[in-house]
Amino acid sequence: MLTVCWAAKGGSGTTVVSCALALLSARRHETAWLLDLAGDAPAALGMVEPAGPGVHEWVAVSSAPPSAIEAIGVTVADGLRLIGRGSVAAGYDHQRWRELGRFLAEKDSCVVVDAGTGPPPGGLLIAAQQRLLVTRACYLSLRRAASSAVVPSGVIVVHEPGRALRAQDVAYAVRAPVLAEVSVDPSVARAVDAGLLAARMPRTLATALRGLTTSEVSV
Repeated sequence: MLTVCWAAKGGSGTTVVSCALALLSARRHETAWLLDLAGDAPAALGMVEPAGPGVHEWVAVSSAPPSAIEAIGVTVADGLRLIGRGSVAAGYDHQRWRELGRFLAEKDSCVVVDAGTGPPPGGLLIAAQQRLLVTRACYLSLRRAASSAVVPSGVIVVHEPGRALRAQDVAYAVRAPVLAEVSVDPSVARAVDAGLLAARMPRTLATALRGLTTSEVSV
């Protein structure tokens, strides 16, 4: 199953959510991939930045088949491989994204894409079984998401104390159901800061997202 995660506005928690989904998918299904288009996943996972080419190189400058992308992955934890961003920036309208999307969607392993901020590559969105917008219940974030031409299949809402907007307000604004709600928890920030997200994922985060790691999720 191919899951693409993105945010309409920076600071929404997309990278932490994507990393957690990939880690939980690896635990449930024994193998999973995490594609990092934005470049923040290694830091969030407490890893050294992978050396060598990444997914953007494969798209922009490689003529290799999609299966060759497996060779540039690095092991994060048991069953989870990370495909790093790389050092170039491939345009999101590049035709190779569609080829890559088809390949990833047909894999037996779960694949999670951290697409960062803004609309993801169209070729990945077309192929994805889950298209997840990660957003805070923030008026500015929802305003930007609502004006986007990209409609998600579901939303992950990151709740902060004191916000007036509720999950149903988010669903109405972006025209998609809320599939998970994650509360801002200091233990998550501490795990990321200490490089322990992969080894000791906070229970609150794991519980909130576990339901999205099954292939039975409807989209």
